[in-house]
Order: sequence, then C-alpha cells, then structure tokens
Amino acid sequence: MPLHYLALGDSYTIGESVPAEARWPSQLVQQLRRSGVMIDDPRIVAVTGWTTDELSAGMDQAQLAPTYDLVTLLIGVNDEYRGRPASDYRTAFATLLQRAIVLAGNHPQRVIVVSIPDWGTTPFARNDARGAARIAHELDVYNAIARDETTRAGAHWVNITPISRQHADLVANDGLHPSAAQYTLWLDTILPIARRALRPSR
Repeated sequence: MPLHYLALGDSYTIGESVPAEARWPSQLVQQLRRSGVMIDDPRIVAVTGWTTDELSAGMDQAQLAPTYDLVTLLIGVNDEYRGRPASDYRTAFATLLQRAIVLAGNHPQRVIVVSIPDWGTTPFARNDARGAARIAHELDVYNAIARDETTRAGAHWVNITPISRQHADLVANDGLHPSAAQYTLWLDTILPIARRALRPSR
C-alpha cells in the first residue's frame, strides 16, 4: 500500500504563484518516488493568507482522520504579518502541532515542521513600513517558538529560513512568494528528514 502524506500550511505549502507540480510538497513526493518510496500525491490543506486559527478551521472543514504516514506543518507568516503577539502564536502553534501528531497516528517522529521563510527580503516587502530588519526579527522570534515546541513534542524541525535569505532573488512573479527553484533548494534540507521520518519504527 502506498504511504499517505498530509501537508498543512498556507501560501508556502499550496505554492502560491507556481505550478502545482512545483509546490515543495509535490516536489518532495516526486523525489521520494524516484528513490523507490511508494507514496500517494500529497493531501494539501493550505490556503494563501491563512493564519494559525484559519488553518485549524480548514482542518476541521477537511474532516481529516488518522492515520497519515507523514505530516508536514508550515504556518505562522500571516500571524506575524498581521502583528499578532508571539505568545498567541505559541499557543496556537502548539495546538496545531498536537493535531498534526494525532493525524500521524500519535507518532511525533512522522511529523516535520518547516520554518517560516523571510518574506522581508522580497521585492514586495520594500513597501512595508516595518522594514526588513524588524520583519526578520519578528520571524526569528516566531521560528524560535516553533522550533522549541517541535523539539519538545519530539517532532522534526527543518530550518529553511536561511535559504530564503540567501536566495532572495528566487521569487515568483508576484514578487513575494518563493519560485519553484527556491522550493527545490528547500528540498535539499527537507528530503533527508522526510526519509528519516518514514523509516519504520523499531
């Protein structure tokens, strides 16, 4: 039987402004298949603009049921963009992470949390009054929270934020979201962790 993969998130997971096959969850499945892993197309629950609470509502509406062999979670950029306190993000993120673990059959090692990329480096952000340095700081705080909660829960943490900063030129035509080429670079970091997450439990 093929493995089942659930991808939870927002614009970065749905791949805003790139073709469906260029989304990083789709690229991940393609890479896994090339290495002989039998895995279904990803079930994606993600909408551009979603915050943590909107993702939670979207999960309710999707009527998801365990068990998935792999679950990825990337959420928070829109909470940060809307200026929500980091303490609120911690509570909401921790709840979503626990839901992801349940959907993975209560196996936290099957859950991968991907860090929030830095949109402050994009052309879109040049018109934002906060400026690149403040945006970067806010995202660093959010990512530190997500990393802390992920580690505490026993899930996998993948930090792609440096890639988004080092390759700020790799953006889609909208001037905000990553291009297919940047998502491919993310896969260099995500793929080894996904292979580890899919190893049979001993």
